Amino acid sequence: MEEESECFECLQLRIKSDFSEQVFFNHAIETSAFPFGSSAIVNISGTADGEASGSQFILQYMPSREKNCFINYVNEYISDSGEITTRSSDPDIGGCQDNDVVNGGITSSDDSGSGKSFSGNTTCSHSGRFSCSRTITSLAPVARVGMSSYSTFQEVSADFLSGLIEDNVLDSLDLFIEGKASGRDSVNFLSVIGLPSFQEDTFPGSLRHPNIAPVLAIFKTSDHVNVVLPKTPYNLESILHFNPNALKSDWNRRFLIYQLLSALSYIHGLGISHGNIRPSNIMLSDSLWSWLRLWNEPEVEFKLTLQESEHVNSETTRTGCCNTGCRSYGLYADLKLSPTIDWHSCFRQWWKGQLSNFEYLLVLNRLAGRRWGDHTFHPVMPWVIDFSSKPDDNCDAGWRDLSKSKWRLAKGDEQLDFTYSTSEIPHHVSDECLSELAVCSYKARRLPLSVLRMAVRSVYEPNEYPSTMQRLYQWTPDECIPEFYCDAQIFKSIHDGMADLAVPSWAESPEDFIKLHRDALESNRVSFQLHHWIDITFGYKMSGQAAIAAKNVMLPLSEPMMLKSTGRRQLFTQPHPIRHATAKGKRYGSNKYAKVWTQANEMHRETSLLSETAYLQELEQASTFSEHARHLNACYHYPLNRVTGKNNSSLGDPTTDTFSKSKSKLSLIDRNYQVPYKMNPISFLQYMKEEDEGSSGYPDLLLWKQKLSSSRLCSEDVAGDIFSIGCLLAELHLCRPLFDPISFAIYLEDGTLPGFLQDLPPDIKLLAEACIQKDWMRRPSAKFLLESPYFPKTVKSSYLFLAPLQLVAKDETRLRYAANLAKHGALKEMGAFATEMCTAYCLPLIVNAVSDIEAEWAYMLLKEFMKCLTMQAIKTLIVPTIQKVSLLQDSFVREIWNRVGKQAYLENIHPLVLSNLCISPDKSSASSASVLLISSSEELGVPITIHQTILPLVHCFGKGLCADGIDVLVRIGGIFGELFIVKQMVPLLKNVVRSFIDVSCMNKPDPVQNWSALALIDCMLTLDGLVAFLTEDVIVKELLEDLSCIYIGVLMQKHMEIAVLQFAATALFGICQRIGADLTVLHILPKLKELFDELAFSQEISKGSTTVGRNLKVGKIKIGGDFHIESRMDLVLVLYPSFASLLGIEKLRQGCAAWLILEQYLLRHHNWKWEYAGESSKNGSENIIARRPVAQGFTSEYNPAKLLLNGVGWSIPQSQGRSAKNLIPQRQPLKVHQSQVLMHEGMSYQMNHEPWFWFPSPATIWDGPEFLGRVGIQKDDLPWKIRASVIYSIRAHHGAVRSLAVQDECTVFTAGIGQGYKGTVQKWELSRTNCLSSYHGHEEVVNDICILSSSGRVASCDGTVHIWNSQTGKQVLVIAESQTETGHPTSHPSSAPKINSDQANVLNLNTLSNGILSSAFDSSLYTCMHLLSSAETLVVGTGNGSLRFIDVARGQKLHMWRGESTESSFPSLISAICSTGSDRMQGGAVVSTLPSFIAAGLSSGHCKLFDAKSGNVISSWRAHDGYVTKLATPEEHLLVSSSLDKTLRVWDLRMNLPLQPIIYRGHSDGISSFSIWGQDVISISRNRIGLLSLSKSANETDGQHHIIPQKLYVSDNGTRSLSALSCISILPFSRLFLIGTEDGYMRISC
Repeated sequence: MEEESECFECLQLRIKSDFSEQVFFNHAIETSAFPFGSSAIVNISGTADGEASGSQFILQYMPSREKNCFINYVNEYISDSGEITTRSSDPDIGGCQDNDVVNGGITSSDDSGSGKSFSGNTTCSHSGRFSCSRTITSLAPVARVGMSSYSTFQEVSADFLSGLIEDNVLDSLDLFIEGKASGRDSVNFLSVIGLPSFQEDTFPGSLRHPNIAPVLAIFKTSDHVNVVLPKTPYNLESILHFNPNALKSDWNRRFLIYQLLSALSYIHGLGISHGNIRPSNIMLSDSLWSWLRLWNEPEVEFKLTLQESEHVNSETTRTGCCNTGCRSYGLYADLKLSPTIDWHSCFRQWWKGQLSNFEYLLVLNRLAGRRWGDHTFHPVMPWVIDFSSKPDDNCDAGWRDLSKSKWRLAKGDEQLDFTYSTSEIPHHVSDECLSELAVCSYKARRLPLSVLRMAVRSVYEPNEYPSTMQRLYQWTPDECIPEFYCDAQIFKSIHDGMADLAVPSWAESPEDFIKLHRDALESNRVSFQLHHWIDITFGYKMSGQAAIAAKNVMLPLSEPMMLKSTGRRQLFTQPHPIRHATAKGKRYGSNKYAKVWTQANEMHRETSLLSETAYLQELEQASTFSEHARHLNACYHYPLNRVTGKNNSSLGDPTTDTFSKSKSKLSLIDRNYQVPYKMNPISFLQYMKEEDEGSSGYPDLLLWKQKLSSSRLCSEDVAGDIFSIGCLLAELHLCRPLFDPISFAIYLEDGTLPGFLQDLPPDIKLLAEACIQKDWMRRPSAKFLLESPYFPKTVKSSYLFLAPLQLVAKDETRLRYAANLAKHGALKEMGAFATEMCTAYCLPLIVNAVSDIEAEWAYMLLKEFMKCLTMQAIKTLIVPTIQKVSLLQDSFVREIWNRVGKQAYLENIHPLVLSNLCISPDKSSASSASVLLISSSEELGVPITIHQTILPLVHCFGKGLCADGIDVLVRIGGIFGELFIVKQMVPLLKNVVRSFIDVSCMNKPDPVQNWSALALIDCMLTLDGLVAFLTEDVIVKELLEDLSCIYIGVLMQKHMEIAVLQFAATALFGICQRIGADLTVLHILPKLKELFDELAFSQEISKGSTTVGRNLKVGKIKIGGDFHIESRMDLVLVLYPSFASLLGIEKLRQGCAAWLILEQYLLRHHNWKWEYAGESSKNGSENIIARRPVAQGFTSEYNPAKLLLNGVGWSIPQSQGRSAKNLIPQRQPLKVHQSQVLMHEGMSYQMNHEPWFWFPSPATIWDGPEFLGRVGIQKDDLPWKIRASVIYSIRAHHGAVRSLAVQDECTVFTAGIGQGYKGTVQKWELSRTNCLSSYHGHEEVVNDICILSSSGRVASCDGTVHIWNSQTGKQVLVIAESQTETGHPTSHPSSAPKINSDQANVLNLNTLSNGILSSAFDSSLYTCMHLLSSAETLVVGTGNGSLRFIDVARGQKLHMWRGESTESSFPSLISAICSTGSDRMQGGAVVSTLPSFIAAGLSSGHCKLFDAKSGNVISSWRAHDGYVTKLATPEEHLLVSSSLDKTLRVWDLRMNLPLQPIIYRGHSDGISSFSIWGQDVISISRNRIGLLSLSKSANETDGQHHIIPQKLYVSDNGTRSLSALSCISILPFSRLFLIGTEDGYMRISC
């Protein structure tokens, strides 16, 4: 088809002519290194309903040929039908041979049932089992066939995007799963993907195989046939080139090969072969589901005979557009490069001077995957001159230095060095060598304005584009494009207002410039340097030390596993040879350098042996380089046998009859896995059942190979496809092609296989060798390969689950099918691993669920996933998905909580729940969110509830917090009771009110004032609801008795918003009604007197915005029906009549000196007067107060939340009344706890009976309105504000507290020295500060404790490891190191030398070394521990510097890693251990649950880095000048270490050795420990505590990073804590930290 290729402009015009301008041309797909092709990427500007379409399509142009069965099929169909018909699956058709119509009327059948004989079909060479018409129909069953038109293309696009094309098939499968009548489509589809069928014979039907790319339409024009395919974001070639890590998972590779084999099995069953299986023809979706593309090369649609093939190859190829009238017809006519690229040949020709620099660079661009017309990945060329003067080989001026990148020349070495040294990820180059911005700027004169606005700048300004070539060169840091060397049209503008790009003065015209510029590129000066530029752009200077030296280190992707279809491909890993025969091959004029070079060479060649030796050395270097880059030309296709001079499958072959029979029989077997039987849902699910582990392996593969020896392939075409599969299988594991032209020629000659085939794992090697064996008849069929033990049952069951979901169907249908299949037990049958693999394909459906019914299906599917996945998979897969889905059913979230733990819930789910209460939330989601927050508050505890629920909701005051959010605050107060409200909530809310009063008094912009007013209303509304839970005395004391009553304080503000004043007035009267007239007179009336006096003598209307007063919170403040006060004077109408009714007019007049003025005002303006005692005029004013919004959260509007709460066991009031009287009794059941708590020693006041009695009010950390921006935020956003204050102290042990371990925010374990200097471990409940259990099984001092992820067990270490039950305190087992295992003479652990009392006292008295073990510690004893939670493995350090691994679940010792000693005298003990390595996602599965490395700190100050898989020491270095006290890894690439040398150091493990840390100084004593939360590091030293943030640049003084330590103070009396600190642990969600001290206390601090 190359001779039919068009230039991109002609192709774009053809598409516009065949369809319309509404079919947008994105870019063409070239078939060679030149900008010519026959395919294009297009998209439709709009769908049928007028919406924009974001999906892209491949439009493939195929010339009409006389002897082409496919073209004949299209012509015959259109002529017969006379109209465009959509192919659809008819359930009555199925695969039966007796039907008159196949595939919805596309292919007609004659009476015999064989396909209608189209012209040419009876003599075609490839008609195997079925006629061509039936075969083509089976390969494109959903295609719409007809004449080209935009309207039809638009309909095809709309059907594809809406999922209507194959929706009926999935509907049928859904019915089949439910055991209902489903028609034939369901069983036929299962048969297509390889399941057994009840049919005795199979016949190609109307269903597409899910791994064959769907042909959406076949359009006919006068001289072409257009095939329309959907475009996928990737193909296997781009993945192998730019994302090799994406397929590193062995399971994913097997799954990909299985998909391809399934498609091939179906194709071969039709009696045809593919013929061109290669990575570029395997299309991949975002989830790496594969489509095998059929319609791209002529060999796929028809088979050329040998004579035709030879005739085509013998024609002289011409590079250019096939349209003779095209301006580019002769643009590349002088080039020698053939359309088919053989890099080995091209390199040899270029090196000899037979190929131009321009052509060779085009070849490299093509091999690197760069695409003409794709502005994001355009071919790149070097700038060779700076355009200041005419290029001249005899002059040095004006030439560009090709040994440096254009980026380096533009930025300068100094700037690049600075960027490299200061960046978090060291790099010199932050972008591509040729960006989209640069390409579009270069081609601005020829591109549509819409493209320029999108890629360059949204506002088109023609004067901002460089106007001359010299300015363009100076402006851009990017490289050049080929058009500046070949196409003069690029200078000519098509836009009004943008002048043509000016050529330099030394060029007469654009055409003359192109010639001179091209001459410069081909000059000897450039040829002598071009290899340097190739090394930088395509070669070895793209990575490693060479890239650093060339200042060419590129910024890597933030997510290495992220898929991408473009990128910088490194073609070579060795230096590129210099061009040899520059002068001999010159074609663009002569110059001084060329002549001198030629003469010198000729003279030396004749007279000097040295020059001949130099030539041979250059030749050897070029040959070596060519040999190392042979992989750039991969071979995948096995040539057919050409001995007979015709195709083996032609009808002229005498063996045709026998071949056809055997092939038909073979195909029948290939279509069925077993003997045919009746298919039903039960058998379908049974087929997905997980097999026992270890049932398949290499011995099974050997048995499979023995069975293979008895089978025979009957078609050489089919064998060629199997050969290609073998090549792909090997390449996926080797990360390089198996065959190149040279190795392939050797293989064809004598059968020698490439040597690196031995690098494959044994099972892969066996399978690959079977597929590529030279005797093609002995190769396995696709069906035989599918049954091989290479594919575990998880691959097969996952394929059966996922294949139907890849049909072109609606998302709702696919989600429903997946949920139904899961509900019927498919996931359970598949097992946990296969379920995990399938998750990635289903999660996008869940995330995109929109309607209520889709949400129900998504909820059902998620629940089924939860039942079958492991806890680790739930954390990495399900929890991140829940953050994007509003699936907040309480039972489901609680199930997640139970599976993944409280911390994972708080980190991932809790913020999502809160977000459903702010910014116009959905009513049902808000109701569900409120239920979750209320019901979980008591279980979370007071500290977490305050910091993670209450404060974030307070932060939302005035920012769109819905009524359910207020309801949450009120009900949480009700749950925890009156003391909680008084101590925690009321002080906080009063401070909030005062802060916003201060804001309202300031001259702030209107948005700030409005926000302040709304926040005040939300705050007072919350207080109004909480009042219902308080007694009258408490209300008076907390809200009214203080000097500045917040309600009066609001009402006294002259510039307050009217709506706020109205709400404050009604709230105040509501409280007065609650406490009664007497208390009101005593506490409120004196304060009201001041307000009434001020109003009585006020001469002007408040300046508050009446507009805001009218509209502010109208939906929430329905006071007095539709009545809203309009001025501050209207407060008289709101307050005076109401209090007159409550107190009586006489008492009110006695307390208000200006009563006469106020009553006259009311009579004059509002017609109000007091008629007789106890009543006022009935003008409706009393209704203003009667309808006050008391505790709106308790009204019937919020019944759904209350009803849901009943189901989760929480005592939530369900009052329907609005008055305070109905709410008062509800607080009584909430005080049940008060008499059940033991008195704590030293605490005498009443609050010690309550849980969390020690927790301080959040009002104490209130810093004013700006504090609102710091509550409820993620842990990484802002550093922790440390007050260094001790809230509460617990005497945990008799001696020093040596270690802390937090199980959750409520439970903590302490290890310390007990009586008799024996080690004890205590389990504490923080809410009541009770000791729940203890472990006293240690004979020695406990060094470390570790909470095991397995149920309820704890490991503690005193030289031996004790594993015990934390509930009962009973020992489970003891693990010790024996003398033979350590390799050092020592006594048995049971008789190990004990630390005597004097030694223990020394340890306690030495405040710097508390918990610090001596280097003379016995080598057979354990020193510290670290849990690899994902692997349930405990890593234990030893006294001789080794690491012992212990299987926690089985209680067995595993292997030991012995690091090389860093000291010659005696080995150092392991003093700290940590690990890192995140669970990486790939294809929806967790690629690796093991850490990438394990770090160990030693008492000598050294650190060792072990590879987690092999145990090899990656690195060992001197990290500190003293004992390493702790190690931690806040991120995968960071290591934080502390030491007794008073420093804390942060190591970036991505840096090259030797590692250079960031050193934090400031502590005056050795750092005994530290703890990390997010980016905050809290360290302790003696009695000081210091905070640093890894996310912010440290305070630098003289180049040093400093920690500013604070002394720890006791909050009650402000005295300084003198006891030395030994250990620290953070309670992150409570914003607290625990500190162990040497005198045995555990101090809770903030």
